[in-house]
Amino acid sequence: MSRRNAQKKRKKRNWWILTPLIILLSLFLIVGGFAAYVYFGIKGNVDGKMFEAVSAIDSNLTQKKLNNRDNLNILLLGLDAETSDSGRSDAIMVMTLKPDEDRMSIVSIPRDTRTTLVGRGTEDKINHAYAFGGPDMAIETVENFLGIEIDFFVRLNMEGLKELIDELGTITVNNELAFSQGGYDFPVGPVELNGEMALNYVRMRKQDPNGDFGRAERQRNLITAIINEGATISNATRIVEFTDILGNNMGTNMEFSDMLSLLQQYRDTRRHVDSYQVQGTGKTIDGIYYYIVPDEEVVKVREMIES
Repeated sequence: MSRRNAQKKRKKRNWWILTPLIILLSLFLIVGGFAAYVYFGIKGNVDGKMFEAVSAIDSNLTQKKLNNRDNLNILLLGLDAETSDSGRSDAIMVMTLKPDEDRMSIVSIPRDTRTTLVGRGTEDKINHAYAFGGPDMAIETVENFLGIEIDFFVRLNMEGLKELIDELGTITVNNELAFSQGGYDFPVGPVELNGEMALNYVRMRKQDPNGDFGRAERQRNLITAIINEGATISNATRIVEFTDILGNNMGTNMEFSDMLSLLQQYRDTRRHVDSYQVQGTGKTIDGIYYYIVPDEEVVKVREMIES
């Protein structure tokens, strides 16, 4: 069965693979001077609304890495729910910050990837890990699949993405495939997007000859665009508004102090962004479509992340 035909057999649903770019606040939006009310407003939103403790990550080890400016791996999870933190993580990316090179990499893991769900011991789609065990199972499953160590995680739902982009105003992406979706036209070349347009930009799959691969590439393009736009924000009041929006729509094990450390030590990693999609082949097992990633590909991705 061809990859394209296999994709057509997948269960159809209206959820789009969300782009979980929350990190932009953490890394790039907290700029300029801090009046006391602004500082504590942001800190209250981050530590009071966003913070979500997890047992799968050794926070002491992460702190050591921060202090040493070591490379950091951040698991980004986009949920298929609009206002809840439940559901499948239909966007799964590992963002690696490499301060010595002023570089970051973003690796997308296809949601249908078949792997062992840590804590259940069963072979299943990797995006089911969050549904079964929340961020802890998702973190441990990705770590086990790639053989890497996750230092932070961030999750964001659909509504949070739309609100965040609308708060920025608009963002611009370089679109490589002309298509229409949700009443909007997306020509080839630079396209300016508001929140609703951005959702449709990354929702489209059927018109893309590369299916989910093309959609994942648009996710990564959107992440880069929002990071670049967010880096231009210097109004302190707007920064508080950003954190308020994110606080209602995201969760992370980063504390405010961690975000400040990332700002100070890792800000320049946005200068060069590398992106990659984990490669494999589609296969139907017991009537269910899975994405099978060979061992040599896993080794390649791990070396890419760790290099």
